Amino acid sequence: MKWLSLSLSLLASCQAFAPSKSPLFTHTTTTTSTNTQLYQQNDYNVVFRTSTESDAFDSLKLGTARVHRYSDPNSGLDGDTEYIMWYHARDQSLNEAGKDLPPLSTGRIGRATSRNGLIWERDEVGSVDTDMTGVSMGLNTDSWWGFDTAHVGLGQVLMPMVGPAIRSEGGVYIMYYMGGSYEETQIGLYLEDEKRARVPEDAMIKGMKLKIGAAISQDGVTWGRVEGDDPSGACVVPYDAADGNVADVSMKAGIPEELYCGWPEVVVNPVAEEDQKKAAKDKKRDNFFMYYSTMLKDTKEKAIGYATSENGFAWTKQGIVLKPTPGTLDGAGCARCNVVKKATLDAEGFWKEDDSGWIMFYEGVSSEDGKHRILAAESDDLESWRKIGLVLDVGESGESWDAKGVGSPHVIRLDDGFFRMYYTGESESGETAIGVAKTLDLSSWVREQAELSFAFE
Repeated sequence: MKWLSLSLSLLASCQAFAPSKSPLFTHTTTTTSTNTQLYQQNDYNVVFRTSTESDAFDSLKLGTARVHRYSDPNSGLDGDTEYIMWYHARDQSLNEAGKDLPPLSTGRIGRATSRNGLIWERDEVGSVDTDMTGVSMGLNTDSWWGFDTAHVGLGQVLMPMVGPAIRSEGGVYIMYYMGGSYEETQIGLYLEDEKRARVPEDAMIKGMKLKIGAAISQDGVTWGRVEGDDPSGACVVPYDAADGNVADVSMKAGIPEELYCGWPEVVVNPVAEEDQKKAAKDKKRDNFFMYYSTMLKDTKEKAIGYATSENGFAWTKQGIVLKPTPGTLDGAGCARCNVVKKATLDAEGFWKEDDSGWIMFYEGVSSEDGKHRILAAESDDLESWRKIGLVLDVGESGESWDAKGVGSPHVIRLDDGFFRMYYTGESESGETAIGVAKTLDLSSWVREQAELSFAFE
């Protein structure tokens, strides 16, 4: 229907984001290529693309990527490192007429592995109990009433029982993800007055009332959903005063009403060594912080809210931590964040974390050109955040693979003292891919050369 196409185009943009005007950084290179990646002059920092197989679950759009980097202390080999990437993606079948899903990259969640974090190999088998080949976490086909029956998207993957770079035997992964069902809501709910007047009052959309869930895994491949407190199975849901289940939502007084909750970013609230015994007995301690993207019902602002938890599964909403600042690069919205501890590499080659310093990388939507960029904020307590500004801009040329937007950042530490950011970029033609950037100080980011190319005459 024509009105549906118009209505979807008026909804929030998809995803993307990139670096600022700096010299090209080429510290780490490799000459190995994969058969699914074709590099051109302007996409030297692309590390992962949509599948070339038309029937693959990740053949249309790529979204959030979350990367774990593990070193095996028992291998005895220098540089024996493994990278694992989880990402969400969509194929054309989810955009078919009648499904009426929002124009996002969400669909199903896949997995890939790498030895250097730059050249990746897809897991083309996936989990045996998913609804599609090559998928690690698929649609919920077991519970028709579930919140995640139409599409799912990745938030974060944690392994909280071990260190950030050491994987122990018997460790358990926790995945936080969002999902949408085929429940219909009015498109006008998500639009400002001017745009809402351009769509029919009865125009509906499915799968837009996103909710957040959790799943666990022993191998990072096959996942089991954890039933949340909400009747839909979710553990965090948008606050809607008209919802009959609102009494079951644990929250601080004064929380604004929300239209969706998605893209959960979860961090473990660290405990000082001398306080560990006391913290273990404190059942009210906020051991986990979740930051999620939402839209406020009254103002239609895209903002970042947060919730806290003692056990990582039962959450209490605490309020909004980041809202748009009019006239700036996030004047049209704040979304999709990644929170990391400030740290530096000491003379002995060990990462030393700042006792109280945190930095949040998030997607800002400009009210001037509508493009998505990666911005940053900092905090001393995970609750109050101060905006820093732009850290990664869109591609400089209209032909750049990430000229339309950059976003969904995820930052990891490397052994040489650098930080690497994985981010999703979108071209002017709507194609998406995952790229990388690097920095020493968490503020001056430059694109990282992902592959060494040779010119022949």
